[in-house]
Amino acid sequence: MISLAPDAYHIPVLAAEVAALLAGAHSVLDGTLGGGGHSQLLLSHGADVVAIDRDPRAIAEASAKLADYERAGKFRPFLGNFAEIDGIDALRGARFDGVLLDLGVSSRQFDDQSRGFSFREGAPLDMRMGDDAGRSAAELLNEAPDQQLMHLFREYADERKAPRLAREIVKRRATVPFATSDHLVNAIRGALGPRSGPGDFARIFQAIRIEVNDELGSLERALPALRDRLTPGGTMVVIAYHSGEDRVVKHAFRQWSNPCTCPPRQPVCVCGAVALGESVQRKAITAGERELATNPRSRSARLRAWRRAA
Repeated sequence: MISLAPDAYHIPVLAAEVAALLAGAHSVLDGTLGGGGHSQLLLSHGADVVAIDRDPRAIAEASAKLADYERAGKFRPFLGNFAEIDGIDALRGARFDGVLLDLGVSSRQFDDQSRGFSFREGAPLDMRMGDDAGRSAAELLNEAPDQQLMHLFREYADERKAPRLAREIVKRRATVPFATSDHLVNAIRGALGPRSGPGDFARIFQAIRIEVNDELGSLERALPALRDRLTPGGTMVVIAYHSGEDRVVKHAFRQWSNPCTCPPRQPVCVCGAVALGESVQRKAITAGERELATNPRSRSARLRAWRRAA
């Protein structure tokens, strides 16, 4: 069994499963460096790792932790967005035996109150993962029309009362602009009622974070670009924490594995499409009881893997 000592910065989710899926990979792209937990795991198993992250603080702190590997030429970190890998000159044309994406925010980002990812009292409504993000969560809440707010609450938070919540935010911001987590929590309670609690806050804060950072759009753009960076037989591993992310990954892997565009009732394929590879497993992998007990962040994790044709 693969194990890593707990790290104050980041406990890698589904570490054993990631190590097994990328076993034998000589070069791996970690598109979401975060706290460096997965990169450290892969480096310890002999892989050369190129890592990308939008957050300059994540790059600096993970690089310090993995400095020995960097000096040995085994680890190379880059500031950037995995969805814009073609814009990183040093990685132009680079190919990898494995690609890993651990989506969402890292443990350090979530725990840093100044980043505004959580609904802790008094936290600023920022939620930007990196300097490349556009407006902050506060700017979104203060400027977006009610229809846009309603859409993101309905689509990203599965919120039944999305119209009511959007109207509540528009009404409140006309008097006092949204600036801290308290403003948003109070708006949620005003729309959803006094029984709303942490589960509701978490869903809605996550929805706003996804919108601020264009997380689903970035993922849709990134997947085909990263697929094309895989060497023959290379493996892509994606860990998602939101149902929308998981749907994007599932759809892409299914399409690449079965690209036929013939009508469903066509008895024989005549379009000539060729599968680019195949999914490694039929269903998403989730954390086991032992990991759930030691790493609560793994509770919503869903891992999918796809292997490019040799």
